[in-house]
Amino acid sequence: MLSEALYYSRMALGFAKWARVPMEPDPAGMVRRMVQERESNFLHLMRHAVFGHSESPYCSLFQWAGCAYGDLERLVHKDGLDSALESLLRSGVYLTHDEFKGKIPVERGGKQLLVKPGACANPLVVPTVETTSSGSRSKGTVTRSSLDWELYREAQNHVLLMEFDIPNRTHISLAPTLPALGGFRRVVNHTRRGYPVEKWFAFGDFKTWGHYRSVTRFLIGELRLLGVPATDPTYLPRNDFSEPARWIARRKNEGAACVVTGGVSRGVRVASAAAELGLDISGTVFLLGGETLTPAKCSVVEAAGCDLHAVYTISELGRVGAGCRHMKGNSAHICLDSLGVISRRKFAPLTEVEVNSLMFTALQPSAPHVLVNVEMDDAANIGNANCDCSLTRVGFTKKIEQIYSYGKLTGQGTSLMGGEILHILESRLPARFGGSPTDYQLVECEGAGQTDIELRVNPRLNLASTEAVKDYFLSEIKRLWTGSMTRTYWISSGGVRVVFAEPYVGRTGKVQALHLLGPGTAVADAERS
Repeated sequence: MLSEALYYSRMALGFAKWARVPMEPDPAGMVRRMVQERESNFLHLMRHAVFGHSESPYCSLFQWAGCAYGDLERLVHKDGLDSALESLLRSGVYLTHDEFKGKIPVERGGKQLLVKPGACANPLVVPTVETTSSGSRSKGTVTRSSLDWELYREAQNHVLLMEFDIPNRTHISLAPTLPALGGFRRVVNHTRRGYPVEKWFAFGDFKTWGHYRSVTRFLIGELRLLGVPATDPTYLPRNDFSEPARWIARRKNEGAACVVTGGVSRGVRVASAAAELGLDISGTVFLLGGETLTPAKCSVVEAAGCDLHAVYTISELGRVGAGCRHMKGNSAHICLDSLGVISRRKFAPLTEVEVNSLMFTALQPSAPHVLVNVEMDDAANIGNANCDCSLTRVGFTKKIEQIYSYGKLTGQGTSLMGGEILHILESRLPARFGGSPTDYQLVECEGAGQTDIELRVNPRLNLASTEAVKDYFLSEIKRLWTGSMTRTYWISSGGVRVVFAEPYVGRTGKVQALHLLGPGTAVADAERS
């Protein structure tokens, strides 16, 4: 309790500092300049936060690769940043997701090290706002961002949103409240830029999240006292998205065009609710992220006469990319001002599929983490963006398409690492209900307007009740780090089900405990394989 009180006290202080500082007067100019200076920014970060900071794990990786700072500088100037990053990748300068999280040691050429918590934190920044990424049995990564970083994210976000003329649209947010911080960030930076969130739809029953509601109310009051007219969240009933659908339809009838920001499944559920209720929400722009934008989800939103565009964010890295007016569905411009992005071909864990695994490099001197070629277990195809839009004009000339996660469950906007929940599937459930690890399989699949989480239990076990299995499974999820929040999301959306059915078998006859959703993949596709 004391540590949590201190955590939110620091958060309140950070938001107070952010609310009082002047905004960047020329966001587009700033972003354009950062694109032009991305190589020099990267070298500055490497020189002072890696080669000048022996505690960084990258200091060892560069040494093992035989690359001094002068070598790196010549490589970047000669070949360009992306080619230099590919050369570093081949030389062993990278971190897999599990290495970055400290779950397994880094091993290169017989040498070994373990990435300790906080080892990748940027030593050049003075923290202002602290957040924690989602995790499961291990604690998530703590991200302590500086005021400069928050101000830059605000400017960058402004550039992305101006592509959709957001100052002339009514903004509806579908975002959780605390302990997640995305909703608050949205309220602060949008309100400061002059287009406040008119309606914030959240969820979480008072019995489970009462103290989070209280802290949320306190922080909103603080922002108002500081001159930021923050919006109170409206909490949705369990598994009911009709209220935001009615709100959007009402505002449209009043002549107000709307833009909806939030998680993919929540946004799709709103569009689905509008269709079921016969409400006209056509012309609404949905900017959604947090999970795969599959063709099935896109079709639900588009059938309602709305536009759907991807927003791609990773908590440790910030904004990775965003779609423009010409990019609908699962495609986004890469934020080249703050990130270097390359890919490598590999077999995805828990699958029998080869993927283009994305490798991310932080470029901004104010970035919270110093990361070079780090994997986040996401995959996509990288290409050139040639469309005539404001994002191309500021320098976002590359895009990623067919974005999806191959190593973690992302349905309902949560993020549980696949490897982290194997213990529940392979040990806890068999111990409680009988059978072997191959009798239980968790599947991400396309449901009616959202990503569903399906726990398949082999019928040979002759269990009497799916509800008993579901209750136990959710109780085990709750025990994990951020599991209480994940459990609430899944229950609120009605997106978890248990079925007595044989697990899906892969092409080589293997039964994987987790069957993760790929790009455009539905349950029927898996069943045919």
